[in-house]
Parts: sequence; structure tokens; C-alpha cells
Amino acid sequence: MKTHTDTNPDIARFNMVEQQIRTWQVLDLNVLSLLSRLDRHEFVPAAYQSLAYSDTELPLAHGECMLAPRVDARLLQDLQLQAHERVLEIGTGSGYLTALLAMSCAHVTSLECHADFIAPARQRLSHCGIHNVELVHSEGIPAHSTVQTYDAILLGGSVASVPVALLAMLKPGGRLLGVIGEEPVMCATRVLRQADGQGHSQSLWDVVIPRLHGFAEKTAFHF
Repeated sequence: MKTHTDTNPDIARFNMVEQQIRTWQVLDLNVLSLLSRLDRHEFVPAAYQSLAYSDTELPLAHGECMLAPRVDARLLQDLQLQAHERVLEIGTGSGYLTALLAMSCAHVTSLECHADFIAPARQRLSHCGIHNVELVHSEGIPAHSTVQTYDAILLGGSVASVPVALLAMLKPGGRLLGVIGEEPVMCATRVLRQADGQGHSQSLWDVVIPRLHGFAEKTAFHF
């Protein structure tokens, strides 16, 4: 596949969708439309512009990375967002997945543990005309006890297990999506919060992605 620097970005973005994302079982037409419209190169560090539409993770500061486009796409598809919903994202990163979420729902609250990521992400989102996002500097789960509840929660990196406190932040019938496990065995998992407050988990697909900062490697609660 040609890269952003040696071809028109519209062509590179088209190739990304057709060659990487569709072939990874992302077939939701709304998701494909969003990926076809959003300029990924706007969210990629300058040093990696040539790889903006490539099927690879891209380095960010602090040892973080942008996930491969097909992983972002599959997460977005499996979160099954509706236009009226409010979403909590943990791990803003460059803001690319944040943008996709915001284009799919009413509002996104995105938590980022690296304070210096927030201003650039806000600028990128604004440049793309995306304003229904609140970016918050926070490591892990918000410490304050009176947090609002959300229709959906997305984890931007892998965790060993899902803390009980995150499940409590979902509305009844809400869902959390994250990659759970320990390398080399991890699985994208969707957890539905039932009316009694318990979680029902569904394993979706295998993938290995970097750890999400601010979460314990071992917890007392497992699905």
C-alpha cells in the first residue's frame, strides 16, 4: 500500500479502509463511512506522516502509541454506539479514536494520564470540527466518588482485568469494551452491565495491544 507522502491522502485513506479494515471483519457501514471521512494524518506525529494510513502501531511520547487503524475500527464497531449516547474513553493518546467516538455519539469524556497530550489532542479535534469532547487529565479511574454514569466505556489499551469501579460507572444496560488479558493471550471483551449491577462478559476477538497506564496488573475482580 502506498503511504501518505507518496500518494494523495484520499487514496491512502481509501486503501486503508478497503485493504486493512474491511478485511478485518469491520463491515458496519456507519463505521466505514467515518473512517473514510476522518483524516488520520491529522492525528499522526510529524515524524510518522509517511505511515499515517499503514497497518501498524505508531509511536507517541512517553512510550505510548496509536493503535493500528484496523484495531481502532474493530473497537468502534463492537462498541455499537448510538447517536444519543454518552461515552467515557480512558486513554486519549493522539485523539484519533476519540474523534471517531465523538462522530458516533452525543458526547465523549476522554481521560488521559499524560498532561502534555491534552492540548495537542484538543487542537486536532477542533481542527477537524469536533467539539463534543471533554478532555480530562486523569490517571486510571477518576478518584472522585460522585462521577456520572455512561452508556459506554472504551479502554484505549489492554488491562489484566476490569476493576469493579468501572462497571459501576455504566448505566444499567451499558457496556464496556476493552482488551483484557496478559501477553501473549489477550482478547477484546465486551462487558454488559445488567440491571442488578453485575457484569456479563462476551469474548469477541484475539488481539495484543500495549498496556493502559494507571491500572493494576492484578485485581480481586475477574470476569
